[in-house]
Parts: sequence; C-alpha cells; structure tokens
Amino acid sequence: MNSKNKGFNTICTHVGEIEDKQFKGAISPIYLSTSYAFEDVDIKRYPRYFNTPNQEALCKKIAQLEKGEASLIFGSGMAAISTALLAFLQKGDHIVLQRTLYGGTANLVNEEFSKYGIEYSFVDNQDVNGFEEKIKENTKVIYIETPSNPLLTITDIKAISVLAKKKGIVTMIDNTFASPVNQNPIELGIDVVIHSATKYLGGHSDILAGAVVSSEENMEQIFHLAKNLGGSLSDFTVWMLERSIKTLGLRVKQQNKNAKKMAKWLEKHDDIQAVYYPGLKSHPDYQLAKSQMKGFGGMLSFELKEGLDASKFQKELRLIKSSMSLAGVESTILSPTLTSHALLTEEERKHQGINNGLLRFSVGIEETEDLIIDIEQALHKIKILELEQ
Repeated sequence: MNSKNKGFNTICTHVGEIEDKQFKGAISPIYLSTSYAFEDVDIKRYPRYFNTPNQEALCKKIAQLEKGEASLIFGSGMAAISTALLAFLQKGDHIVLQRTLYGGTANLVNEEFSKYGIEYSFVDNQDVNGFEEKIKENTKVIYIETPSNPLLTITDIKAISVLAKKKGIVTMIDNTFASPVNQNPIELGIDVVIHSATKYLGGHSDILAGAVVSSEENMEQIFHLAKNLGGSLSDFTVWMLERSIKTLGLRVKQQNKNAKKMAKWLEKHDDIQAVYYPGLKSHPDYQLAKSQMKGFGGMLSFELKEGLDASKFQKELRLIKSSMSLAGVESTILSPTLTSHALLTEEERKHQGINNGLLRFSVGIEETEDLIIDIEQALHKIKILELEQ
C-alpha cells in the first residue's frame, strides 16, 4: 500500500519509523551521535542540519500527517514560527497578520520586526476583506491562526488562500490548536503549516518542540535559514516526539469529545458568563469551523460570572491542573493574562477581548463526570468565600 493512502492512525504508528535491522525491535532505535562520517557517505549528517536518522524519520511522519511534501522539526514552537517567517521576509517587506494570535507570535512581531526593517499590519476583522484591505505592494506573507489562542475565533482558511494566491503572497498558519487530526490547511490551499509540537503532537507535557510543513521548494528555503539559526531538536526529544505521535489520533479524538461535552455543560451553568468553543452552535463561527475542521478540538475558554474570582477558582481545583501549557492528556487551566498573553499590554489584550477573568481550559482524556465534579466543588468553595468576606 502506498504510504499516502494509509489511514491517519496507521501513519501515526508506522510512517517514518526506523527499522531496527540489528535486533528487530518493535520501535525505532535512537541515534544520539552528534558526529557522523563525512567520507564515502551519501549524506553528511549533523544535528544542526536537521538530517540525523531520527530527525529525518520524524519529519516524514509529520509531513504526511499534514498532507505536505516535507517538514522540519525545531527546538520550540517559537523557533519554528520565527524561522518560517524570517525565511520569507526581509528588509522592506510587509506582512499581514490576524490580531488574535498566540502572545509569543505577536510579541515577536511587535518587538523584533522593526529592527529588521520588516513592516507589519494586524487585522482586527478576521473576514477576508479585512485582510485584503491591509495588503500593500510589498506584502509578502499573510499569517493566520485558527482556532485562535485563547478565544477560539475561526478564520476562513480557503478564502485567505484564494486571496493570497491571487496576489502572489505566501500564506502561513499556526495549526497548533486544531492539530492534524482536526484540520489540514495545505488541503485548503495554505502554503506553510506551523505547530508548537510541545502541544498536541507531543501530548504528554514532557517535551518542547516545533514543526513546519510545506512543499519541498518552500522547505528548502526555510532550511537555508534554519541551519544558520541553529534551532534544531535533540535526538532524544525527537525520539520521544515520534513515540508520542503514535497515539495522536486516539488522544485528540477523545479530547474533542470531552471538550464538546464540557463546553455544552459550561454554557448552561448559572455561574459561567461566556463560553468560547467553535463546536457550540452559539459560537459565531460555528458553520465556518464545521466546514473546514474534522473535529472542533480539545481547547475552550470561559469566563466566570461577575463577582467570582477566577484566580481563587483555579486554586480550588483539585483534579484540573493550573498549568502554563496545554494539550496534554491531563486537563489544565490557565489565565491568558498571566501566561500566554502576559507579554502583551493590557490595552492590547482588551483590544483582543482577553479579559482578566478569562480562563483557557485544555480538556484532557479524563472522564468528563470527574471534571464536572471538580469544577462544581471549586465554584462552591469560592462562592462560600465570597459570602464570608
């Protein structure tokens, strides 16, 4: 069977694995060497060149999961984002980005791009017309993130790709929240797909990594910068990431199911003011999300009703962990104001609709009944505390 015709879980499990020819082990062996022969070899291997045996094997797996021709893996999601962007931008160029982005990406643009003479414009209206209005003669890249972090807004991927192709502009997307399980942007016309592999690809809250997927031609351009910036990933972490991806489809499908249940329950709760989840019919982008996603993801955000302290609520949770990252098999919760979007000013956060009381909830694989009990007991405790004050 052609590997491109294999099912998703089969690709997760088998594509790109290294055969253990010596001992016939069931999993890929790990090659930790940082020094390889250079004479009488077809490939001069070096970790910073992204071509060790484990690096090459994992890149094949990730490329196929995202329906791309090639990929590279990096030491972090931000290493992947910054390298991809700078590979296509230089002094005098312009980039259009949606306003609702991961805080680290927005901070990179706001703090660093002016130093390199790169112009940028943020789009407040995520409608395709909003992007078109910001395009200039020197625009080289359009960058989107959907679902967005932390408000789960949805951008029309196909409409953006059509617009960009008409103008000769490269499109990039942060596909971290969706994961390849729920969304394949290359099939919708996007040129470059980026992941914080720390999140769903890793899925166990124990590795830091990033990934970029695109055509062979685009990846060659990205590689030439990547090898100079040196953001490669250690082979032990590469091996751990390959191991984690084997269960990607199983994990994310359960997280999709759990998140939808939790979103529906929270939406009906008297102590919850607002719920942001694209799988809810009340979400303004529900129909768009349904048209371009295979599942709605394991991420949601919500706000407690006025008068309930979000910080105290998090401290009273016993099962759901108050933790900075997301997408692990365990459920976690955080305040974007204090973590993912802390580098933005208060004014910038308000402009995006990120209030101090907003909580981002990464739903894990636990039984939803147990998650509900935990939230209920935490709400009960903070309401008692409010009465006592």
